Amino acid sequence: MLTLGIDTATRVCSVAVCDNNKILGSLEVNVGLTHSEGLVPQLETLLKLARVEKEQLELIAVSRGPGSFTGLRIGMATAEAMAYALDLPLVAVDTLEAIAYNLPVAGVRLIPVLDAQKGNLYVGSYRWEKDRLVETEPVRIATAKDLAAQLQAGEGPTILMGECHRVPGTDNCGKVTLAPESARLPRGSSAAILGAAQYVPGGDLHAYFGMDPFYIRRSEAEELWEKRHPEGR
Repeated sequence: MLTLGIDTATRVCSVAVCDNNKILGSLEVNVGLTHSEGLVPQLETLLKLARVEKEQLELIAVSRGPGSFTGLRIGMATAEAMAYALDLPLVAVDTLEAIAYNLPVAGVRLIPVLDAQKGNLYVGSYRWEKDRLVETEPVRIATAKDLAAQLQAGEGPTILMGECHRVPGTDNCGKVTLAPESARLPRGSSAAILGAAQYVPGGDLHAYFGMDPFYIRRSEAEELWEKRHPEGR
């Protein structure tokens, strides 16, 4: 299945086009561009280089979070617009699962983390069982200090992924290894391959209307609004 993958959950803007598990093209940009100015040109360049016409696409897969509130909204809105315009099905994949998918290593815990603001982290936990990636704990929010202590006290080897620099205290821990830089952050290719695997043909083609990001917590803007308008709760 020819699938376009989009991931804008972090400052990295990653897009890819895959034919089932084969990556036909992938572009990652991590130079500080806002996703609103970089995503669409990046998609156009990707499809041109991969020699894929938009009309040839069969599915669009987009990362749904957790991650940057603004980044997720831009990525999901773009994916929805393309799916509607091209009359294509759209699936959303979990961002932390997509990060873990970057590293198919058996016998270890994969712990992807992303910045949740205010000193907190979004934390996932996964393990490969044969050729299948399995979630071993629900996605949660933890402080960097608490997570470092949990990793050091845990059993078995662990590979830390995502925004690893936000978890101090694990560099010299024998149980914890940092994933290679190339595998740490989200990839559009992982979103595309996971999305194709999760897609169920024959469903509602336009089920993406009203598709919500996976925020876990409310945005700072929402929290401030509630403080200023307590009567609206």
